Amino acid sequence: MLSLSIIIPCYNERATVTEIMQRVRECAPDAEIVVVDDGSTDGSRDVLRELEGQPNLRILYHDRNRGKGAAVRAGIAAAAGEVILIQDADLEYDPRDYPRLLQPIEEGRAEVVYGSRFLGGPRRAMLFWHMVANLLLTLMTNVLFNTILSDMETGYKVFKAEVIKGIPLRARRFDFEPEVTAKVLKRGYRIYEIPITFTPREYWEGKKIGLKDAFAAVWTLLKYRIVD
Repeated sequence: MLSLSIIIPCYNERATVTEIMQRVRECAPDAEIVVVDDGSTDGSRDVLRELEGQPNLRILYHDRNRGKGAAVRAGIAAAAGEVILIQDADLEYDPRDYPRLLQPIEEGRAEVVYGSRFLGGPRRAMLFWHMVANLLLTLMTNVLFNTILSDMETGYKVFKAEVIKGIPLRARRFDFEPEVTAKVLKRGYRIYEIPITFTPREYWEGKKIGLKDAFAAVWTLLKYRIVD
């Protein structure tokens, strides 16, 4: 079995970070966990400091908020596993999906796996316009890069370490999703999709992605279709 590193970018997730860590531990007890606190100001850092010293746990602290993309890049650089999985610090994505996400890589059928929210897995109803934005961005990805993804913007992305560490990434915010997808596809990797459980949260619960991030994703896809 390939060794696994789980990267958890965290920004102002005091209410959920302890629980997601427990769920990750239960589902992947032998995995390396790399938490990157991205300049939290809500007390998340205090919670994380109480977890320091646990086995197979590394916690990195950014001195200021740099964005999800910057946090994920820091986690990728620090990860030591042969496979790298990205896990958000909220409770939208369920670690019980790990075995299905990892199976195509462990069986040698894929180098990159995405967990799709739109392939029929159980999910709580999401905001309509968020769904439309996701589908339009995925359609744009498919047209530009000649693929048939169902969910480019998913937060569940899994990579063989040699693949993701070999790709130069520059994203600072939520433009990580389109950038990494564009660069993976341009390098000839076909992305394997797995249906996942999805429990979206509302803005009052701490959801952070917004309309400006959709426009940034459009620009990112167009930019990396032309340049690398």
